[in-house]
Amino acid sequence: MKQSEWSIMGQYGLFSAASKRVVFNSKKVIFKMMLLIALVIFPLMGSNNLAKAYDLPSVNLGFTSFLDGGPPAGPGFYFAQYLQYWQSDTLTDTNGGSALPDFANEELTAWISLSQFLYQSDKEIFLGGKWGLDVIVPVVGLDMSYGTDNSAFPQDNGNGVGDILVGPYLQWDPVMGAKGPIFMHRIEVQMIFPTGAYDENKEINAGSNTFSINPYWAGTLFLTPRLTVTTRLHYLWNAENDEPNRGFATLGAEDTQAGEAVHANFAMAFEIIPKQLRLGINGYYLKQISDTQMNGEDVPDRREKVLGIGPGMVYHFSQNDHLFFNAYFESSAENRPEGERINVRWVHHF
Repeated sequence: MKQSEWSIMGQYGLFSAASKRVVFNSKKVIFKMMLLIALVIFPLMGSNNLAKAYDLPSVNLGFTSFLDGGPPAGPGFYFAQYLQYWQSDTLTDTNGGSALPDFANEELTAWISLSQFLYQSDKEIFLGGKWGLDVIVPVVGLDMSYGTDNSAFPQDNGNGVGDILVGPYLQWDPVMGAKGPIFMHRIEVQMIFPTGAYDENKEINAGSNTFSINPYWAGTLFLTPRLTVTTRLHYLWNAENDEPNRGFATLGAEDTQAGEAVHANFAMAFEIIPKQLRLGINGYYLKQISDTQMNGEDVPDRREKVLGIGPGMVYHFSQNDHLFFNAYFESSAENRPEGERINVRWVHHF
């Protein structure tokens, strides 16, 4: 698709009809395809003490939401700035109950800043997909506090740079119908490099001290020109950590390897003000699907899980500037904190 066609589609965040429309009965086919993927993936997602956990690295939980299947203004350079606030006053165990005694009175606060640099080319390289490159630099502020002085409880490593993410990807042009776009999607091979601050004597760190691969597929389906559904489905694999945290070290661990996981963001939005405002609901789900290993052996009862759902919006200032706001209230957590997240994202196309 030519730059001019993307510009028409991206105007004020809308995707109006381009000069080359593909008019066919594909909406039902694509919807069935997305439903089939969900029916396959989500059952997999559903299928000791938290003070010893925190095995999985930080991943995309709610950072992306509406219209995630394609860039808002076609090829070119993009910059996005994310700011997320996460607060939790419950550290859960493997059964979803409180992992710590009542007197712990724990509270975790995290401020997460992501600076994203993205280039979308206009050159097809594989099955019509156009290549792009995604780079994200996190900065994290952590504060874990208690109502008592007990150094055996999980401790934070303060503020620092997180693990840098780099992802080459393929973006397909939107499938067009008589009244505008029907479907747009992308695949990315996202890699997480161990560049973040890490202290083996702390359980809560900005970095994970391990390399991870976190590929995903993202798609947006236009049920009507004003009503959209979006999902992003991730798979997570983690390499070994040769400096296990103190909980593992006391057990004689020479290395650990966090289990595999799947996680997804999902959203539905309706255009309230034409070409400007969409309101909707957004959520995420994470499920660890294999055990963490210590010295090559499975460690049971450490698999993590969480669900977050809440309201959201996206405001289109122009074709090139977009502001997202998302709130999430977590539930069904196991072996990880459970709380609330507030996410703000600004996207600019140069």
